[in-house]
Amino acid sequence: MTNLPEPSDNPEEANPFGGSMPDLGGLLESAQAMMANMQAAASEVVTGVSGGGLVSVEVDGHFGFQSVSIDPKAVDPDDPSLLEDLVLAALRDAVGQLQSGQSGAMGDLGGLDLGGLGGLLGGAE
Repeated sequence: MTNLPEPSDNPEEANPFGGSMPDLGGLLESAQAMMANMQAAASEVVTGVSGGGLVSVEVDGHFGFQSVSIDPKAVDPDDPSLLEDLVLAALRDAVGQLQSGQSGAMGDLGGLDLGGLGGLLGGAE
C-alpha cells in the first residue's frame, strides 16, 4: 500500500512536461551560447567618464578596476568634493555600462523557451 498515483492510460496526464518533452538539446545550446556571451562580456573593459572627460575609470567585466585618470583641471584644492563627485559619477557610468553589457549577454530570459520545464520551475504555462 503506497501513496503513489495510479498509472494513467493517458500519456498527456502521465507526462509532467505536458504533451511533449522539452527540447533539452536546444536548451543546452541556449545555455552554452549565453555562457559564451557572458564570458566575452566579462573580458570586456569599459571606460566610465564624467565631467566631460575630466575623470575616467576603466573597469573590466569582473568589476576589477583597472585605472583612474584625472585631468589636473578637475583638481580644485578649495573644493575637493567636486573631484569626489566626478570620480563617483565615472564609477557609476562604468558600472552601468557593464550591467547593460551583461544583461545583453544573457539575452531575454523571458523569451527563453524552457518547454514544459517552465511549469516545473513555477513559471506560467
